[in-house]
Amino acid sequence: MKKDQLILGIETSCDETAVAVIKNGREIAANVVASQIESHKRFGGVVPEIASRHHVEQITIVLDEALKQADVSMADIDAVAVTEGPGLVGALLIGVNAAKAVAFAHQKPLVPVHHIAGHIYANRLVAELKFPLIALVVSGGHTELVYMKEHGHFEVIGETRDDAAGEAYDKVARVLNMPYPGGPHIDRLAHEGSPTIDLPRAWLDGSYDFSFSGLKSAVINTVHNAEQRGETIAPEDLAASFQASVIDVLVKKTVDAVEEYGVKQVLVAGGVAANKGLRNALEEAFSSLEVELVIPPLSLCTDNAAMIGAAGSVMFDKGIRADLSLNAIPGLDIELFNNDDLS
Repeated sequence: MKKDQLILGIETSCDETAVAVIKNGREIAANVVASQIESHKRFGGVVPEIASRHHVEQITIVLDEALKQADVSMADIDAVAVTEGPGLVGALLIGVNAAKAVAFAHQKPLVPVHHIAGHIYANRLVAELKFPLIALVVSGGHTELVYMKEHGHFEVIGETRDDAAGEAYDKVARVLNMPYPGGPHIDRLAHEGSPTIDLPRAWLDGSYDFSFSGLKSAVINTVHNAEQRGETIAPEDLAASFQASVIDVLVKKTVDAVEEYGVKQVLVAGGVAANKGLRNALEEAFSSLEVELVIPPLSLCTDNAAMIGAAGSVMFDKGIRADLSLNAIPGLDIELFNNDDLS
């Protein structure tokens, strides 16, 4: 009888310390996340030095808890997968060095994983991937359309030229005096209002690229101009108008890319994939198309280690390995993982 493959995944790219155990690339045996939101909330965003300190405090505790929940020991683990980048360099280094220490101590293969590949492969924990496919990646630091012709092959066909969608959400939330992280608050408020305020949409014709800095500036200017005139803008209407502008662009570009590339499946990935407005709009748009839409549950949208273990399983099967010189790369390019020289 064939032994189950067990991958230990480690994720510390930003402000979640996470460790997971993934069975056969698709089953979650354990997925433990220690969040730092409360620590960063008073600053209105993630403070890199504080994030790194929390990772140092939590990493061994979370690692032990993941093994305990999965009811396995390191002797049962086939490989250690870790986020190499992108992310905050100090935060990444905690995970990378913890992974190297564990891999060295227990003589296990070390598998480097791209953070965005992890978000994409979170979908494999809920559905088998069907190629070719397109992944819409929307998070605090990334907004991209990624074409995949097979497992482990990533082609970025569109990306943000300035602010990512999640970053724009947080900045608009700050203007509306909402706490960090702002995305969920804007989403909830948007469902209480109507998109009655005229805000721009950066279509960037002839490209699958995105731009949200102009939209963010338009929201700020709308609020400031109203204040100068002594007028009051209904925050729920502003939130609804902002969200409609973001969603319109994300959905249309995704649909256009799907039609041009003739894919079988669309995956949604990243923290903003938890946005109810975006999920509903995508489901409506693809309900009339013969393309399968896969959106992971909320627990797998935000940063976690199960996604790193799922991606790590694919990389492990492809023969990708790292030695103990592995370092954190805060600006790591996902297309580098298409290079067979990594193995």
